[in-house]
Amino acid sequence: MPNSSAAAQIYQCLSNNTMFPESLSQTLSLDDAYGVQFELLALRLSDGQTQAGWKVGLTAKAMQEQQGVHEPCLGHLTGKGRLTSPARMVFDELMAPGFENELCMRMKAPLSGPDVSVEAAKAAVGEVAPAIEVIEKRGVFRDDFPLAVAGNAQQCAFVTGAFRRFQPDTDLAAIRAEIFVNDQSCETATGDAVLGNPMHSIVWLAQKLNQYGRGLEPGDLIMSGSFTKQYQVAKGDRVRTEFTDLGPVEVEFA
Repeated sequence: MPNSSAAAQIYQCLSNNTMFPESLSQTLSLDDAYGVQFELLALRLSDGQTQAGWKVGLTAKAMQEQQGVHEPCLGHLTGKGRLTSPARMVFDELMAPGFENELCMRMKAPLSGPDVSVEAAKAAVGEVAPAIEVIEKRGVFRDDFPLAVAGNAQQCAFVTGAFRRFQPDTDLAAIRAEIFVNDQSCETATGDAVLGNPMHSIVWLAQKLNQYGRGLEPGDLIMSGSFTKQYQVAKGDRVRTEFTDLGPVEVEFA
């Protein structure tokens, strides 16, 4: 199936907040899926939306085990989906929403190529903030991973706390996140759950985008991938994640 046709169908589903059509199930290879996702991004841009950056998904072992997938994936971020903490979302406007606990990094320099190093990634990152990714489920990763990737890897919105200047000697692997739902502590995790270090997500992303003739640009916001498993939410839930040295990020599903 041509990428443009699949992307148009997915865009319609996202716009109408419906499930992906059964006709797309099990029809895409992973390379096809990224082609469709990039076509989806082009449709959004042609519709007047803006791209805010990129996300890396399935970086934590807990996430990979939960979703039944054992490799990272990427998606794109839009300006429409960018929210500032404390944020409020309307639960009834979302499709089976959930959240993940991440860092958001802002690029200050371009980064691309097949052999990007950790040192080059550190030099290219300008700022970092605590973040929550809001996801929507229109299928199950383990059932059709390529279709999920084509549909932008469940990305719905991302909420960021205060950005701080990134120091290259900062140990992102040691940052601890504590997750609260309705003021109840649910879990703590550290940054080493994200491919050993969230900076490795930047390396992986730059190298993966290079395979498709793309790269990271100054100003791009990058969601690192979750420290924890994915959480589902119910109407009325209030979510807060507190990151050591970076502070809190909050979102309410009203």
